Amino acid sequence: MLNATSSPTISYYDYIIVGGGTSGCALAATLSQNASVLLLERGGSPYGNPNITSLEKFGAALSDLSPTSPSQRFISEDGVINARARVLGGGSCLNAGFYTRASSEYIRAVGWDSRLVNESYQWVEQRVAFKPEMGPWQSAVRDGLLEAGVVPNNGFTYDHLHGTKVGGTIFDRNGNRHTAADLLEYANPGGLTVLLHATVHRILFATKARPKPVAHGVVYRDASGAKHRAFLNRGLKNEIIISSGALGSPQLLMLSGVGPAQQLRAHNITVVLDQPMVGQLMSDNPMNAIFVPSPLPVEVSLIQVVGITQFGSYIEAASGANFEVSQQRDYGMFSPKIGQLSTVPPKQRTPEALAKAIEQMNSLDEQAFQGGFIIEKITGPISTGHLELRTNSPDDNPSVTFNYFKEPQDLQRCVEGISTIEKVIESRPFSKFRFRFFVSATATELDSKCPSKFVAQTLQFLTVTRRFLQGHSHDHMALPWRLPGW
Repeated sequence: MLNATSSPTISYYDYIIVGGGTSGCALAATLSQNASVLLLERGGSPYGNPNITSLEKFGAALSDLSPTSPSQRFISEDGVINARARVLGGGSCLNAGFYTRASSEYIRAVGWDSRLVNESYQWVEQRVAFKPEMGPWQSAVRDGLLEAGVVPNNGFTYDHLHGTKVGGTIFDRNGNRHTAADLLEYANPGGLTVLLHATVHRILFATKARPKPVAHGVVYRDASGAKHRAFLNRGLKNEIIISSGALGSPQLLMLSGVGPAQQLRAHNITVVLDQPMVGQLMSDNPMNAIFVPSPLPVEVSLIQVVGITQFGSYIEAASGANFEVSQQRDYGMFSPKIGQLSTVPPKQRTPEALAKAIEQMNSLDEQAFQGGFIIEKITGPISTGHLELRTNSPDDNPSVTFNYFKEPQDLQRCVEGISTIEKVIESRPFSKFRFRFFVSATATELDSKCPSKFVAQTLQFLTVTRRFLQGHSHDHMALPWRLPGW
């Protein structure tokens, strides 16, 4: 790995890969075996950063809003807080570490060779996938899912199967995260150049005397702002591969002149190819979380168990008081900054409102954070939106609208997912991890052993949950708190 400031002004490669995330790292490692490859990553290295590598620091990177953070905050036009990876290894450096294989139906639908897919799985799993060590809280969620009817019990498996299973994790038994960057260990060192802090500004196209534009190079800048150009070697199979994520890839195409012509001209971008579909059909699977305060201490865990329902919703869980962030209490996975427990409606999540929410959380007793989340996400949302350029800078976030719940079926699957979570909470296996008053949260049902101060604090957390469970209304459902998991 090299800092882009050390790279030449002009260079040549067989393949140029833009974006060193979960796809880019795997592609770079593979292609380097028989070709010269340049991998350009706009962020830094994940190694040596405990906010990335340590399970107990989960949430710290997501709450870090500094320019050097591996997570770049963005808020969609729907008002939902989200994050873009800005680090070698991509989203695998920020997410909750759950590892699973794709379903056989998905593989058939996209037309992949199942034999090659299975070989690829094994290649990846040797480096980054582990069997999680189950604690009492996660075990109770698993058994609660089975009692709630999410069957059969598929045990531990990487395969995507309907029912309840224990999946893989990218955290080893010491709680250390293994990311897609680890896949670069497979690379041929002589065939691969990895440049960090290298932000690609545009793709270069040859257009003269050609029936259609042909990409032949990229322009990128290093951390000092110096401009560099990388070109493809001559050859019929040489390619530029854009793997900059769901937001970054269409954004870069537009900045390079490929996209809706009218929008490009509005930003004074020369149109290379009028392609109206660039930036269209954007989607994000809505996720809804319920925090369950526990009368007993729970283990620190991220996603280990998943209930894969027949109606198209995934039920997952994470637990423990992993909310300490450096020397400032920022609440990590509980932080309003990442939307997990914020009662601030999406459209009102200004920096001032979030700061006030954090200030209010400072008054809560530490016991109020003892417990865990049970969350539901729907698979493959039908609702779609679009992405548009906001500025001409690749460092700035584009404008993104996901149109959560535009299609009623997405909303219905969320409702069924929340209903399943209710059954898990009320199940016999989960009983020791819930207060008796949890579902109705009324003062007359409070456990006599529970301190009144803690009761009052816990009820603050339950306010949104109560509305959610009682109403299932669109207003309350439109709070898709984001916890990157898959």
